Amino acid sequence: MSGLRGTALAVLTLAMAAAACGGGGTAAPAAGKNLSSGTPRPKGDIDAFTWVSYAEPPTLDYVHAFDYPQNMVLSNVCESLMRWTPELKEEPGLAEKAEQRDPKTLVYTIRKGVRFHSGAELTADDVVASLNRHLDEKIGSYWISTFRNVKSITRTGPMEVTVRFKRPDALFNLEMGASPGTVASAASLKAQGKAFGTADGGLDCTGPFKLGAWTKGQSIQLDRFAGYWGTKARSGKVTFTFVPDAAARTNALVTGEADGGYLIPAASVARLRSSGAGTVYGGPNLTTANLIVSDLRAGPLADVRIRQALSLAIDRQGLAKAALGEYSAPTLVPGPVQAWRNVAEARPPAPAVKRDVEAAKKLVAEAGAQGMKIVIATSNAAPEFPVISNAVQAAAQQIGLTAEVRTIAPDAYTALFSDPAARKGIDLFPTFWYLSATDPLELYGLFKTGQFENYGGFSDPAYDKLVDAAEAEFDRVERARLTARLQETAATQLPWIPLADLDNVMFLGKRITGAPTSISYLYYPWAADIGAAG
Repeated sequence: MSGLRGTALAVLTLAMAAAACGGGGTAAPAAGKNLSSGTPRPKGDIDAFTWVSYAEPPTLDYVHAFDYPQNMVLSNVCESLMRWTPELKEEPGLAEKAEQRDPKTLVYTIRKGVRFHSGAELTADDVVASLNRHLDEKIGSYWISTFRNVKSITRTGPMEVTVRFKRPDALFNLEMGASPGTVASAASLKAQGKAFGTADGGLDCTGPFKLGAWTKGQSIQLDRFAGYWGTKARSGKVTFTFVPDAAARTNALVTGEADGGYLIPAASVARLRSSGAGTVYGGPNLTTANLIVSDLRAGPLADVRIRQALSLAIDRQGLAKAALGEYSAPTLVPGPVQAWRNVAEARPPAPAVKRDVEAAKKLVAEAGAQGMKIVIATSNAAPEFPVISNAVQAAAQQIGLTAEVRTIAPDAYTALFSDPAARKGIDLFPTFWYLSATDPLELYGLFKTGQFENYGGFSDPAYDKLVDAAEAEFDRVERARLTARLQETAATQLPWIPLADLDNVMFLGKRITGAPTSISYLYYPWAADIGAAG
């Protein structure tokens, strides 16, 4: 979700039938109160546990792993060159060292002694083959934006890989801790072809779990990998079950049919807390609720005054109470506050959230847009989305616009993020968008002209120039200062209309403990940390 860069994405929509990026006591908590810094350490190993997800992964091929269901599983089976930690920092992963030799040359030293689940030993050739798949147009990687500045990826030694860039890209190495940096066996990629990452083809990676039985439509089982190079998993087996209905997922957690789950719906928090079956945790997240503007070149929302008017009219506080819950905080910027956690000194002050319907009406009148129609897409697969869409419809009508809420199927909703034709006739659609690296530029870079995820076609030469400058800045704090200027423009021009910052919400039953509370679970092998609570 990454997603399509980062993070994001679409089906994550289904998620906040559940939320993306992440979400800990943390510096500058994004939203809810009493964020956890983690869960208690296990007191012992455990034979097995069951985890509930809102959807079955459509694939476990990392080049198409752009949403919660895929990455929640894949993070425990496959590993990346870098690793995103539960604290949302980066550390070495399958690369024991990353050296930026000059602004256009990045060299990875590959870790020795790592074995794939098949028993073969990791080499530089596996890394080159895995990363170069993103550059193959026939494969159609959803993470192509991460590689937009890459000139070549080559083996320059038995355990050395060199990435050369057409222009400096300071974010690239951070992204190597997410799906773009995933490494699989080159031999398995060649042998399995299109079947790689499917129930029939399987996976050959290096993670603490290997892919076990995949029963389509029901469950995926992971089995502990005895030959893992790092700390062995505390559980012998993990079973993921797929329960699309939010109430049914909650029932599974209350009854103990499932031991835990991420992406807990706001409407389920109270019941889970009162059930006595376990604990609800809120952790740091890199996810925000936004309205994506589908077309900034035609229709009423092409006029920035109408976007600003709609933003002024939306009742964000009401939305938090009605749909998003206590683990949310209204916001007027599209990027998550936790994205600034590693550069707190550069984080700009957030604008005060205010609602001004009268000012919004004046903007609509000034633009001569009274009575103009906007179409808001929504999906019943995510319980929060109809509430959001109806609230936006009410706000639009209150300021003199005509608004239609159009409910579409989950697969059609997902297509909005990859197919321009699917967005035809739609002006707005809600999303819970997560980042896949702890850097605010990952989101604000999306609005550069021509970017894959720049769905509405926002274009501003001054903005593009500033994105280029930020991407070329390797000093993290200075890059954040440049990004703060991008945030100011995005919050004014509104290529997306921000709604709320969201925390990561997780439930653990009484049997288990050890899981990270942050959104790191999308790329960190979180299930390996889970063991017996007593």
